[in-house]
Amino acid sequence: MAAIAPWARAHALMRSAALGVLAATCAAGAARAAPSCESLAGMKVADGVVESARPTVASEVITLGGGMPGLPAGAAFCRVKLRLKPTPASDIQAEVWLPATASWNGKLLGAGNGGYGGSMAGPIIAMRGAVAKGYVAAGTDMGHTVISDIDASWALSQPEKVKDFGYRANHLTAVAAKALSAAYYGSGPKLSYFHGCSDGGREALAEAQRFPDDYDAIAAGAPANPWTRLMSAFVWNSRVVAAAPLPASKLAILTQAVMSQCDKLDGVQDGVLENPKACRFDPGAVQCKAGDRADCLTPAEVATARKIYAGPTTRAGKSIYPGFPPSGEAVGWDGWITGPKASQGRFGTEFYRYMVFGDPRWDAAGFDIERDLKIAQSRQGKALDTDNPDLSAFKARGGKLMLYQGWADAAIPPQSTIDYYTSAKSRTAASQDALRLFMVPGMAHCLLGPGPNVFDVLSTLDSWRTTGTPPERIVATKYDNDLFAYLGLPAKPLRTRPLCAYPKIARWNGSGSTDEAANFACASAK
Repeated sequence: MAAIAPWARAHALMRSAALGVLAATCAAGAARAAPSCESLAGMKVADGVVESARPTVASEVITLGGGMPGLPAGAAFCRVKLRLKPTPASDIQAEVWLPATASWNGKLLGAGNGGYGGSMAGPIIAMRGAVAKGYVAAGTDMGHTVISDIDASWALSQPEKVKDFGYRANHLTAVAAKALSAAYYGSGPKLSYFHGCSDGGREALAEAQRFPDDYDAIAAGAPANPWTRLMSAFVWNSRVVAAAPLPASKLAILTQAVMSQCDKLDGVQDGVLENPKACRFDPGAVQCKAGDRADCLTPAEVATARKIYAGPTTRAGKSIYPGFPPSGEAVGWDGWITGPKASQGRFGTEFYRYMVFGDPRWDAAGFDIERDLKIAQSRQGKALDTDNPDLSAFKARGGKLMLYQGWADAAIPPQSTIDYYTSAKSRTAASQDALRLFMVPGMAHCLLGPGPNVFDVLSTLDSWRTTGTPPERIVATKYDNDLFAYLGLPAKPLRTRPLCAYPKIARWNGSGSTDEAANFACASAK
């Protein structure tokens, strides 16, 4: 019975407070009748209309689509579905989830999509967690419907849909979410945040650069930026691998050699490189002395690995886009870069077929990165690229931008994110309290990988914006099932490690468990 007492006292206090609020409201004689969830249907907002609005209970399973399993809602909310049509060619579907009035924390989260978008699956995962924390949550399909987020056929001869995907869908969704919040609660959100990773990271940068008034703080994870150069690098990598394949069985050889040479550089031998830039690894170290064997790389395979590490260059040797640092080879190269159905080649081919040349038959065999990148930039750079380093307007209104990137990411080169951070920091006046970058050792693309990779982005953003104190250290956790932990499902923590504001890295203090973040300090990289 003793364990029940605190809850009883809390209930009594909440009941007393509620009665006090009710009495004050009645005395004022100006009580506002809260609209029902269903009454929002038909509301016109942000170049569109609310198609449906209905209550959702916490136990209801939310369907993600695309063959993915559904997830329990986790909290009760009003589920609003909208269709936005800023142009006759546009058809943007969006959702806004409104928690119960008593649960709303007065804030909004806009959730980014991934790949070429085309469904609500990606945003819903983030929206689900946000609503459970009391946020209004919003997301969009980016203006088209497809089964696979690697499908860009919807963009064929559709310049307005490309603009919707590039920037307009998320902006209008933010406008709609604020209007619906005001209609439902009587006032709009006092603070608004956006979080996206991969293409969602590109979307996040588009919001900060194009629409600085939409959000008060933004998190851009592994941003696919700038899109035209990234897609061109994707096609270039696919041509490198086509010329000299690098079998999946050989990738572990590279990672093992990297770890043997560089794992101890950070003072802890744990299968994770704290700072891969400090690792001066050359794949020639594992080249076969003769012939081809299972435990070494042929000269052609070594050449392929070197090109992937270096990234594409002009014929004169000038870098066009960064390559990939050592340590992520066995983590994701097969699925993203070197495998027979690697995602990079598929993404890049879709881009050039449907967004650049408007030819479904276009083939990468004749791809010339110097020639074709210029064409891509001239035709789609304005709509899709988000490498403008000038964030002055966003900074002027108190905006905060947090970037993060996994060092073992095999989709987006980590150096690309570092380059954007460095450029934005130099171009944005008084940027010290407005920009932060966190590199995540051992994290793959947005999640997973051998390093601690689950951390609370939303709480970090909120604390930064509300207190004004920039984050210098975030604790990340490695679980036995990282995906479960990310979704808020049961998972066992295995170890923790601090993520340090770039360019600092985590260093072990020399005593205590290396599986506990408390035994690490953020220090300058050597």
